[in-house]
Amino acid sequence: MAVAPLNKVREVIEYAITEIPVEKINLGIPNYGYDWSLPYIRGESKAVTIGNVEAVQLAVTHGAEILFDEVAMSPYFYYYEDGLTHEVWFEDVRSMREKFKLVTEYNLNGVGYWQVMQLYRANWLLLADTFYIMNT
Repeated sequence: MAVAPLNKVREVIEYAITEIPVEKINLGIPNYGYDWSLPYIRGESKAVTIGNVEAVQLAVTHGAEILFDEVAMSPYFYYYEDGLTHEVWFEDVRSMREKFKLVTEYNLNGVGYWQVMQLYRANWLLLADTFYIMNT
């Protein structure tokens, strides 16, 4: 499934605001994707972590169609390599925009990123266009 499905992120926020003042909550934004080999076997399967740009490049290399899950609000695709099916979930500006909307909707303090070392310039442009950015 998606790295951070919007429906599940919303559930976490709705619980968190019952226990923590909203001004103390930053929403964690994943800046990466997962490449899973299928079939998935619980407790055995492991995903390869990839960058968002790398995910798109992988889709192009394999001629894969990038799909978008309207519940998770996240892009994904399948490709085949060495006889294995792969399922890749990652973030793009559409999925990040939806996460940013939650910050405004719930009046959260801001955002923080998991894995800032993967360069994804489109995210930073969207972030700057959506919020006032403060250096602390």
